[in-house]
Amino acid sequence: MGKEKDDIRGPLPAESVAQEEIDRIMSKYDRESAYRSLKDWRGTLISAVCVLFSLLQLYSTWRIIPATHMRPMHVGIVLLLGYLLYPARRGGRKDTLPWYDAALGLLSLALYLYPVLFFGKIVAQNSLETYELWIGGIAILLLLECCRRVVGLPIVVIACAFLAVSYFGRVMPWFLGNRGFSLKRIIEHLFYTNAGIFGAPVGASSTFIFLFILFGAFLERTGVGEFFIELSNAIAGHRRGGPAKVAVITSALEGTVSGSSVANTVGSGSFTIPMMKRLGYRPEFAAAVEAAASTGGQIMPPVMGAAAFLMAESVGVPYSVIVKAAIVPALLYFSGIYIVTDLEAKKQGLKGLDKAGMPSLPRILRERGYLILPLVAIIWVLSAGFTPSIAALIGIGVSVLGGYVKTVADAALTAARGGDLKESVKRSSFLRPAQYVQALEGGARSVLGVALACAVAGIIAGMITQTGIGLKMGSGLSALAGDSLLLLLGFTMLASIVLGMGVPTTANYLITSTIMAPTVFRALSAAMPEVYGALSNAGPGMALLPAHLFTFYFGIIADITPPVALAAMAGAAIAKSDPLKTGVQASKIAIAAFVVPYIFVYSPQMLMLNAQWYEVLLITVTAMLGMFGLGMGVEGYLETAMPPWERLMAAAGGLLLIIPGWLTDGAGLGLIAAVVLIERTRGKRQRREV
Repeated sequence: MGKEKDDIRGPLPAESVAQEEIDRIMSKYDRESAYRSLKDWRGTLISAVCVLFSLLQLYSTWRIIPATHMRPMHVGIVLLLGYLLYPARRGGRKDTLPWYDAALGLLSLALYLYPVLFFGKIVAQNSLETYELWIGGIAILLLLECCRRVVGLPIVVIACAFLAVSYFGRVMPWFLGNRGFSLKRIIEHLFYTNAGIFGAPVGASSTFIFLFILFGAFLERTGVGEFFIELSNAIAGHRRGGPAKVAVITSALEGTVSGSSVANTVGSGSFTIPMMKRLGYRPEFAAAVEAAASTGGQIMPPVMGAAAFLMAESVGVPYSVIVKAAIVPALLYFSGIYIVTDLEAKKQGLKGLDKAGMPSLPRILRERGYLILPLVAIIWVLSAGFTPSIAALIGIGVSVLGGYVKTVADAALTAARGGDLKESVKRSSFLRPAQYVQALEGGARSVLGVALACAVAGIIAGMITQTGIGLKMGSGLSALAGDSLLLLLGFTMLASIVLGMGVPTTANYLITSTIMAPTVFRALSAAMPEVYGALSNAGPGMALLPAHLFTFYFGIIADITPPVALAAMAGAAIAKSDPLKTGVQASKIAIAAFVVPYIFVYSPQMLMLNAQWYEVLLITVTAMLGMFGLGMGVEGYLETAMPPWERLMAAAGGLLLIIPGWLTDGAGLGLIAAVVLIERTRGKRQRREV
């Protein structure tokens, strides 16, 4: 055993991965990170466009710009930046800007400004001019090409498939058949109405999604990432298997700001994965823990992924309701990962890091605790019923002001103690003018992938609604499942995971929610009329939310589900582990993500929908115990290595506890208590024998 552990450890790695390696991994597994880096006047000009774009978005929240104008401008500027920043080939040169890319960017901007500049003419006329059809057609093609560069080919292929279904509808077989539409009707529907490219997804992107991404960019400049890592080290670094627990806590905290699985994996994983390997965790396990925890960032309130904002629009509920509904599932998700890492550390006999070398929690909170205030402000503002846009703006304001308040307080304390006031201000934590510019530029650059995915998802949604195949596909899958609600949920899960392997979460959610969520909702309402009838009476959209969250969750965990599993692959690149084994391990660690969605569609109280506080508390406590049982079943260890029948008992007890209800809770508690008793008895016997 000792020799095996030494083999696993190998040479002690550095505590973090070099920046060059981080950039390489990000470019390989996150297409949006593979952008041009120009050092001359062209780079300065692109940066200026990014800053102006962010300022325009901020201006639009102060003085409302009509959606008919703001949405085309938003997409047009995104396309301009997309062509300026991303080469035609993924491996293309990043240090040059071909003239044709600049020309394509400027042409895109001009075409998308046409509906803005000539809005009155377009509305007044009975039919489109021929040249207007050319404008719309070329604009759609330019959008698809730019999305291919920035986001990837799969979503473009899906969009083209739906376009083909719409155009060749008369000859399409089975549920794909429809009356067919001319190019004129398709272009008009997609480019000159709010039912296509400029639909609700782009509406969300051009308002609160952009603002929340900009909020994340400002918060990043304050050093909140390093604060999260230090805070996590102070809380869990010295505990058993400390680095793995640090990875879980750090990723959960970073998830409150960032919605990117790969970015979270690489960002915090560059520190936590080498530490886990150094301690003795297997490379596959170390990478899997980071990938699974980072993927959970998209379900972690208050920011979550961009798709959550679209859900608020689609379902018709305030964003604060979605944030509240996500709290308990997120707690269960991260608790499950934490428990599995603890049991793995116990099984391997791994200790924590030296407590003397860990940062002091009181000191961190005293010196840098103000960095958490923007998140507290956002949660408070959303809870008070304000719009997400207002919440994001206040978050940005608190991010900026927090550093100034801290600087003034430090300066006052220094002066009172007779210290060097000038040196105190020099070490101050407020944002400098250059950091404002960097935040504005970073926010504009970070929104490109989301905005393009939203625009192309608008094409897909537009074709689904125009042809009506969404209802046909949903009805077809419902018929295939027969009267089995569980089978229908299984089909929805598989569809969401498969789509999530090829398209971003935003587009994945839009496709599956358009096709499957209404079907799932109808099936749930028929199977549990009392539960979903009460939800319908509680408020508009409440009864739809569990079905939409179901598709949302499974679209997200595609990032750790083999064979694609981009987050797991990014973690494997850092850990130098086998990508497929890492993906399988990550799926096991994130077992809660595969179980919890089934529970909350059957028991919406878990989502705090139409439930009393004591019901939510009971569900949370029993479900946490259930995650402990599932963790034992996955790891096969508590005091000793557990035989298969014991693992099944633990897993069954865990599942029963997660399912709300007195009978299931009692049975689950009995099974887990029996397993714990057996394990404790066997463990004592083995220790006596030793």
